[in-house]
Amino acid sequence: MIGISKLYCGTVEPSDVLRYGAETGRLPSHLLQFSADKKPVVVWNCTRRCNLKCVHCYSRSENRKYDGELSTDEAVRMLEDLAAFGVPVVLFSGGEPLMRPDLMTLLEKAVALGMRAVISTNGTLIDAGVAARLKTAGLSYVGVSLDGMREVNDKFRGVAGAFDRAMAGIRNCMAAGIKVGLRFTITKRNAAEIDGIFDLLRDEGIPRICFYHLVYAGRGTSLMDEDLDHQATRRVVDRIIDRTAELHAAGHAPEVLTVDNHADGPYLYARMVRERSPRAHEVKQLLEMNRGNSSGHGIGCISWDGSVHADQFWRHVSFGNVRRRPFSEIWTDLSNPLMAKLKDKRPHVKGRCATCRYLDVCGGNFRVRAEAATGDLWAPDPACYLTDEEIAITNDQ
Repeated sequence: MIGISKLYCGTVEPSDVLRYGAETGRLPSHLLQFSADKKPVVVWNCTRRCNLKCVHCYSRSENRKYDGELSTDEAVRMLEDLAAFGVPVVLFSGGEPLMRPDLMTLLEKAVALGMRAVISTNGTLIDAGVAARLKTAGLSYVGVSLDGMREVNDKFRGVAGAFDRAMAGIRNCMAAGIKVGLRFTITKRNAAEIDGIFDLLRDEGIPRICFYHLVYAGRGTSLMDEDLDHQATRRVVDRIIDRTAELHAAGHAPEVLTVDNHADGPYLYARMVRERSPRAHEVKQLLEMNRGNSSGHGIGCISWDGSVHADQFWRHVSFGNVRRRPFSEIWTDLSNPLMAKLKDKRPHVKGRCATCRYLDVCGGNFRVRAEAATGDLWAPDPACYLTDEEIAITNDQ
């Protein structure tokens, strides 16, 4: 993820990271992406069931019971292993995590073990009582998916009224004192909604938003033709940067991030160089600390059935199952050739990625998108919108 507000608006400096030794166990949550050891943030799809039917769902979830989900006891053992391994954050996802009956118990367990517990939700099930229970459980953050304003969002979600119910959930979380943010996946059908979403942030006082570039996985594979072309992507990223700067200048200071396209980092840096920003060099330092995409290294995924994946989108490749081996063993077992290569993708990427001047910043971008589009997981990510001239090796890099 690329912290647009952190980098462009100067809310984080390299010295902030170095003060903590850049170690995961010592860094506050807002600096974890810059850690040197990259202890993995783990996305746990704690259930596959969902009350909505989103068109881009990577898990192809439906509102029905799925067999084979981890039991409470199995989940507790998994959380104990994650904590002992030093995992800083467990993101409870789905499906819709609030449809798992023992969710509150497991959130409390994660927090008691010293990890930061967050959830990714559609927000529609968070009434005042649920918000109060989430607060009591020690939840650190609620990320609510909105992919546009009312009409557009509801078409994405496949259920009328989803927007209004999600907004009620957001307001209930804020009233309970829980930090809440938005999650927005960018496609052709909703790119024009971005200004409205920024207005919503301002008007509702929502402190955070993550803009996700489309990943071709699950039902999202059918939206490949709805991904933005390179010029449209550049316009959208520029608009996100501009609106972020406008809000910060006006006294609103939401945290704004883009996710799942690490070309955004070099693009932001190059823009700051063009604007003669005195902070451009510091921004490049932070981007190098971030190291770009970290699937299989700084982020991992455990599925509802215990399968371990490089990230939440790479579901067709499993490195093992926590029912049979602890996550900590699976994650550090480099006898699997793919797991070994994912610890540092840079020597293995091909084509323009291999000679890109920003390879240390981007980390090779999203391998699962390259694989979906080309059949070769080491091919260049087709969503990289930087030109050949922009990425060329030069003496002034």
